[in-house]
Amino acid sequence: MHTSSLDSPPRPEHHTAARFAGVLGLCSVLLLTLVAARWSPLIGADGDIAGTTHRWAVDEPVLTQTCRILTDWVWDPWTMRLLCAAVVVWLAVRQAARWTAAWLALAVALGTVLQQGIKAAVDRPRPVWPDPVDSAHYSAFPSGHAMTATVVCGLLLWLLRRHGVGRVVWRTAVVVAVVSVVGVGLTRIWLGVHWPSDVVGGWLLGTTVVAAAVWVHRHRQP
Repeated sequence: MHTSSLDSPPRPEHHTAARFAGVLGLCSVLLLTLVAARWSPLIGADGDIAGTTHRWAVDEPVLTQTCRILTDWVWDPWTMRLLCAAVVVWLAVRQAARWTAAWLALAVALGTVLQQGIKAAVDRPRPVWPDPVDSAHYSAFPSGHAMTATVVCGLLLWLLRRHGVGRVVWRTAVVVAVVSVVGVGLTRIWLGVHWPSDVVGGWLLGTTVVAAAVWVHRHRQP
């Protein structure tokens, strides 16, 4: 199996990452605008879906408790950040890829800053239920869990692909990443702490950060 240095010069490529980041950025801005403007069709759809899933969550306590464990421990943003920190240390110490290590740490940190900035700017209230099954703090849009999982899993998948890992490892990593990103978003809706558009916004913004970070790594690596 051929592997390449993570800090080796990139091969000449088209500006796919830049175009992808641009399209995702436009979609993120559109959704952000609709949420900030309290667009009635979106608010209505959010309410209908959230109300239905909340009734299911109340009626299924075992599944709801499983969702709480997954969202509070396995897929918690701090769990994702600790995973990222471990990879940063491995890159810097074991792979001598200090530029890539710094790039990964900075991309995740900037994603967190973007997330918190948008939360403060939009200041969207979270769902309120007479019989809540879970609680959360700060503003609702975007979902921090969904966005952090998307950023961390997306960047780590790209690094694995760039490193040239074997087929079994790659497929396993893709399955774990997809289940984590989709799963954490669904648990946030199920537990009634986010509107569906909060989760979609987290996925869109997270993927935008990943695409932009990949473009920077390909075109700005010294």
